[in-house]
Amino acid sequence: MSLNTDRTVSNANTTSSLKAEIAAMPPWLRQKGIGKASEISTVQKIIKQRQIHTICEEGRCPNRGECYSRKTATFLLMGPICTRSCAFCQVDKGHAPMPLDPDEPQKVAEAVDLLDLRYVVLTCVARDDLADGGAGRFVATMAAIRDRRPQTEIEVLTADFWGGQEPGRSPLERQRDRIAAVVAARPACYNHNIETVRRLQGPVRRGAKYDRSLDVLGYVKDCDPSLPTKSGLMLGHGETEAEIIETLQDLRAVGCDRLTLGQYMRPSLEHLPVRHYWTPEQFDRLGAIARDMGFSHVRSGPLVRSSYHAGETP
Repeated sequence: MSLNTDRTVSNANTTSSLKAEIAAMPPWLRQKGIGKASEISTVQKIIKQRQIHTICEEGRCPNRGECYSRKTATFLLMGPICTRSCAFCQVDKGHAPMPLDPDEPQKVAEAVDLLDLRYVVLTCVARDDLADGGAGRFVATMAAIRDRRPQTEIEVLTADFWGGQEPGRSPLERQRDRIAAVVAARPACYNHNIETVRRLQGPVRRGAKYDRSLDVLGYVKDCDPSLPTKSGLMLGHGETEAEIIETLQDLRAVGCDRLTLGQYMRPSLEHLPVRHYWTPEQFDRLGAIARDMGFSHVRSGPLVRSSYHAGETP
């Protein structure tokens, strides 16, 4: 059999496997997106013209049309290539990240203004190659948005700021200075996702650690107790309800105020398989448990993602 024939057979098998996986998906995950196609097209055109990125597009979020129609979007700072290799994430990885665009903060601010966005989430790929882990880019982008459109609220969804090199300083010192710089820029909410339960951190979040993520959220509160903090989990990796509840308790113990719970959906056959589909009723139950624990804002449902209805009170 020729090499080309082998590739054809392999591609056909991959396509067949993907179709089978999609067909096995429960019906509540196959609902059509909300929002006009014209709104999606407008956002895509504006971000493409400015060579900037949104996690809505890079992560193929199922809710992007709905969020765009509600004047909300999540911008992906510092390029679309991550320096880590989390096994669940759609974002590109495995090769050198892009050089920083010095005009990115102004380009994002311009897009926010043109799209008339009332609530913006700024997130990023992990940039362990940068001296400050990318903290300065968050600060600069928030300032650029406020200069152009001061009425827009800004939420941040950061990495753990653990990487990067600064001679003579410990990783913890570097991390805390970076978090403090972002907190001092006064976002409306500081989000850092723990993603999964303690037992599954290794296979799911390569390069991240459970306690380190808890420390990020706890240190934000140390810097500014009035700043709302937020975290989220993607369910379906094989966690139990007891493990989820334990994670929620750990989040509340560091003062986490807001929570998102959503269903993990495999982006491709190269990513981790889905081990379990949680039902809408189970998500409702977990949401109720979280509210009883004291989370002030809870979004819990199969299609919920980190920024889903971010600017709205439940």
